[in-house]
Amino acid sequence: MPENDAMPPVEIYTTRFCPYCSAAKALLKRKGVGYSEVDVSSDFERREEMIQRANGRMTVPQIFIGTTHVGGSDELHALDRAGKLDPLLANGKAFP
Repeated sequence: MPENDAMPPVEIYTTRFCPYCSAAKALLKRKGVGYSEVDVSSDFERREEMIQRANGRMTVPQIFIGTTHVGGSDELHALDRAGKLDPLLANGKAFP
Protein backbone atom coordinates (compact mmCIF):
# COMPACT_ATOMS: atom_id res chain seq x y z
CA MET A 1 0.00 0.00 0.00
CA PRO A 2 1.73 3.20 -1.08
CA GLU A 3 1.96 6.06 1.34
CA ASN A 4 -0.13 9.08 0.41
CA ASP A 5 -1.38 12.35 1.85
CA ALA A 6 -4.84 10.94 2.58
CA MET A 7 -3.44 8.21 4.80
CA PRO A 8 -4.20 8.83 8.47
CA PRO A 9 -1.30 9.17 10.89
CA VAL A 10 -0.10 5.92 12.40
CA GLU A 11 1.42 6.03 15.88
CA ILE A 12 3.02 3.10 17.66
CA TYR A 13 4.16 3.09 21.28
CA THR A 14 7.10 0.72 21.76
CA THR A 15 9.96 -0.30 24.02
CA ARG A 16 13.44 -1.40 23.06
CA PHE A 17 13.98 -5.11 22.39
CA CYS A 18 10.25 -5.86 22.15
CA PRO A 19 9.62 -8.68 19.63
CA TYR A 20 5.93 -7.76 19.28
CA CYS A 21 6.86 -4.16 18.55
CA SER A 22 9.31 -5.35 15.89
CA ALA A 23 6.67 -7.59 14.32
CA ALA A 24 4.11 -4.76 14.17
CA LYS A 25 6.63 -2.33 12.68
CA ALA A 26 7.71 -4.95 10.12
CA LEU A 27 4.10 -5.42 8.96
CA LEU A 28 3.64 -1.66 8.57
CA LYS A 29 6.93 -1.40 6.66
CA ARG A 30 5.93 -4.27 4.32
CA LYS A 31 2.78 -2.31 3.53
CA GLY A 32 4.78 0.86 2.89
CA VAL A 33 3.11 2.65 5.79
CA GLY A 34 4.95 5.46 7.53
CA TYR A 35 4.48 5.75 11.27
CA SER A 36 5.67 7.74 14.22
CA GLU A 37 7.23 5.68 16.99
CA VAL A 38 7.15 6.66 20.64
CA ASP A 39 9.67 4.73 22.75
CA VAL A 40 8.23 4.54 26.26
CA SER A 41 11.12 2.49 27.69
CA SER A 42 12.21 5.23 30.06
CA ASP A 43 9.76 8.04 29.29
CA PHE A 44 7.20 7.70 32.04
CA GLU A 45 5.12 10.69 30.91
CA ARG A 46 4.72 9.23 27.43
CA ARG A 47 3.99 5.78 28.94
CA GLU A 48 1.19 7.34 31.02
CA GLU A 49 -0.10 9.03 27.86
CA MET A 50 -0.12 5.64 26.11
CA ILE A 51 -2.03 4.01 28.98
CA GLN A 52 -4.63 6.79 28.94
CA ARG A 53 -5.08 6.63 25.16
CA ALA A 54 -5.22 2.82 25.21
CA ASN A 55 -7.97 2.72 27.84
CA GLY A 56 -5.71 1.32 30.55
CA ARG A 57 -3.72 -1.14 28.46
CA MET A 58 -0.13 -1.16 29.67
CA THR A 59 1.53 -3.54 27.22
CA VAL A 60 3.47 -2.56 24.11
CA PRO A 61 3.05 -2.05 21.32
CA GLN A 62 -0.07 0.08 21.36
CA ILE A 63 -1.01 1.11 17.85
CA PHE A 64 -3.24 3.97 16.72
CA ILE A 65 -4.37 4.57 13.14
CA GLY A 66 -5.96 7.97 12.90
CA THR A 67 -8.33 8.12 15.86
CA THR A 68 -8.75 4.34 16.02
CA HIS A 69 -6.97 2.40 18.75
CA VAL A 70 -6.00 -0.85 17.04
CA GLY A 71 -4.42 -2.49 20.08
CA GLY A 72 -1.22 -4.49 19.90
CA SER A 73 0.69 -6.53 17.36
CA ASP A 74 -1.71 -9.49 17.50
CA GLU A 75 -4.68 -7.24 16.76
CA LEU A 76 -2.81 -5.49 13.92
CA HIS A 77 -1.96 -8.82 12.30
CA ALA A 78 -5.54 -10.10 12.81
CA LEU A 79 -6.90 -7.01 11.02
CA ASP A 80 -4.53 -7.68 8.15
CA ARG A 81 -5.55 -11.34 7.89
CA ALA A 82 -9.24 -10.31 7.93
CA GLY A 83 -8.69 -7.80 5.12
CA LYS A 84 -9.63 -4.87 7.39
CA LEU A 85 -6.22 -3.24 7.81
CA ASP A 86 -5.88 -1.73 4.33
CA PRO A 87 -9.28 0.05 4.47
CA LEU A 88 -8.44 1.38 7.94
CA LEU A 89 -5.10 2.65 6.67
CA ALA A 90 -6.83 4.24 3.69
CA ASN A 91 -9.32 6.35 5.62
CA GLY A 92 -8.59 6.09 9.36
CA LYS A 93 -12.16 5.21 10.16
CA ALA A 94 -12.87 2.47 12.67
CA PHE A 95 -13.75 -0.92 11.26
CA PRO A 96 -17.26 -2.35 11.77
